Amino acid sequence: MRLAKILLLSALSFSFHAFAPAWAEETPLQEGHEPFRADVRGLPSDEPPVVSAWRRVPIDPEYGGMFVLAGDIDGDHEVEIVAARNVNVGDDHYTSALSVQKLDGSVLWRWGDPKIGRKNLHHDVACQIHDVDNDGKPEVVVAADREVVILDGVTGTVKTRFPIPEHASDCVTFADLRGRGYRGEILVKTRYTRIWAYSSGGELLWSVEEPGGYRTAHQPYPVDLDGDGREEILAGYAALNPDGSLRWVFELEDGKRNGGHADCWRVVRVAEDPKDTRLIMTMCGGDALVMTDGEGKLVWKRTGHHYESVDVGEVRPDVRGLELVVDVDHLRVPEKPLCVFAEDGTLLGRYITDGTRHHALLDWNRDGVQEVASARTRRLFDGSGSRVVTLDIPRDERPYDVQGGDFTGDGGDDVFVVTTRDEDIFAYIFTFQEPPPISRRSRPTGSGVNFTFY
Repeated sequence: MRLAKILLLSALSFSFHAFAPAWAEETPLQEGHEPFRADVRGLPSDEPPVVSAWRRVPIDPEYGGMFVLAGDIDGDHEVEIVAARNVNVGDDHYTSALSVQKLDGSVLWRWGDPKIGRKNLHHDVACQIHDVDNDGKPEVVVAADREVVILDGVTGTVKTRFPIPEHASDCVTFADLRGRGYRGEILVKTRYTRIWAYSSGGELLWSVEEPGGYRTAHQPYPVDLDGDGREEILAGYAALNPDGSLRWVFELEDGKRNGGHADCWRVVRVAEDPKDTRLIMTMCGGDALVMTDGEGKLVWKRTGHHYESVDVGEVRPDVRGLELVVDVDHLRVPEKPLCVFAEDGTLLGRYITDGTRHHALLDWNRDGVQEVASARTRRLFDGSGSRVVTLDIPRDERPYDVQGGDFTGDGGDDVFVVTTRDEDIFAYIFTFQEPPPISRRSRPTGSGVNFTFY
């Protein structure tokens, strides 16, 4: 994801071209189009406008960890902060402890064993906020050691628990496999090999090993591909029917086995005819960003880089369709780009950062156009490369995750940032406007269902 005319890296004697042949694939959006290149490294922290945090919550040091999400789990129209940690042995892991805190930092409840597990993070932790039984009261659901545990959001008491196989605790995901109008089924998986689907009460519905002959993605991704009200599952390079049977397998090149595994899938648009549906996927080890239709057929590809996480939204109203914002990781050079593509695969530009694995899209100023939030840079940018705001985060704290959504209950998008300082962890909420009194707030959405780093 570089300029069509490869730029030489400053302060280095070799060209980035050696690592980025895919920039040659760029096609002009229109005559004279040139992708922007915005170097956002080392910008001054006091560059105006600077936005102060609405809330800053120190994460519980005893039970909390670096996997942090938020949602209104006690029905008071304010988000609670859920921070989890896990045990990791040989890349097999399970959730071991978590803490739920109010916005004033007080602990609402805790769960698990704080004497095991780790705070630090390099993968998803199997912990989610979701109203599993559709009674209007969200639960906290974890995949613990050989069991799924569903915890009451208000009290933290165990509502349901059921056994799962060892190592089937890499993540926990929800889907509507039965067409009931809500995501009441629970999916768990090993790191790369097998997926299990359960009812919320623990009945095993199906299990699939190496879907389509490939490793799983980092999170099973539910989407109704045929409009029948039941969700299919994008599971690695394959799509599974609601009953777990194989629907299709994606192949980057006909007759040639795909490399690596799927990092993540995202929906660009779902159409009545699956041929008009558009999905986007990143390929770890396959070094590709690909768009497919709803039948798993290739629409376009961009190859040559390790693309990771994709955000889909409207950041450039002057460009037809939606835009795709994706980071490039595993580079051997200092600058790491966050790239913006048009829906047709044209590179619109890239932000040059020191590292921006975690990013999000949100409509900060409520004008119908989304901004690009980048954790490491502490900033929001527009879709043309210009800075919109700077987030006031102390320089001795390192932001590592950023989320967008309604965290204040005012109905608009806010910024949720998680930072670290030595062993300490903090959660920040930044908002465009002061939220109304609690009595007049809507219920905030927080991190949303099936939150994932990928």
